[in-house]
Amino acid sequence: MNAATLAELARLKQGARSTWAAGDYPAVARRQLWPVGQRLVDTVGIRPGEDVLDVACGTGNAALRAAQAGGTVTGVDLTPELFETGRRLAEDAQVAIDWVQGDAEELPFEDESFDVVLSTFGCMFAPRHRAAAHELARVLRPGGRLGITSWTPEGGTGRLFRAVGPYLPPPSPLAEPPLLWGSEEHVESLFEGTGIELEFERDVVAQEPFDSTDDAIEFVATKFGPMMMARELAESQGRWSELRAELADLFEREEPLEYLVTQGWKETT
Repeated sequence: MNAATLAELARLKQGARSTWAAGDYPAVARRQLWPVGQRLVDTVGIRPGEDVLDVACGTGNAALRAAQAGGTVTGVDLTPELFETGRRLAEDAQVAIDWVQGDAEELPFEDESFDVVLSTFGCMFAPRHRAAAHELARVLRPGGRLGITSWTPEGGTGRLFRAVGPYLPPPSPLAEPPLLWGSEEHVESLFEGTGIELEFERDVVAQEPFDSTDDAIEFVATKFGPMMMARELAESQGRWSELRAELADLFEREEPLEYLVTQGWKETT
């Protein structure tokens, strides 16, 4: 990888860290996706004493539930600013989690370190999808289990991302669209050659209703980092009313927040 590519990747990842640290991501996670961590842990099944890694863990959606199930849990995220809330939640739940700053594309762990690897709406935002997928596979022990949730392009969150995209700076050629992780065919291609057998299903999470469309827009525009960036740029270009109208249309539809559940099992030989 040449120096220019390395510099561009570093820029992308610093930008991602700043974006997810902005606003109030813990509030967004609680309101829009918190039930999914428990569902994923229940689906994959965590046995007491298993070593569990939650990749792009945020405030610990899956990590907390895996620890409550008896796992020895590590949470890794590019944005350590989120760990303060995670530590508080872990203390409230009376569980221990090892919080580690790290990159999903270059996990700071030895090969075959974990029995279970999880990610709830996290690794999908790594710019190079195959690199992230192969890292998840690398740190998983033979016979280990994988569980990932990703927003689908067809669901409510997918539509939201697509609506906001034109108001953000053009994506880097190094960054693949996150919503591709919500496509079964794409995920299959990412794990080719890793020795992991995959299975898919789709589910929805019900969003806690807002009092009004205006409240919904205010919530995402002041607390959700990517939306805050889009609003700032739209306002600077005199396009905020245009974006706001698109958001209003989306929220008034009250579409289900559909996501793809990817389960995987690593070969033992």
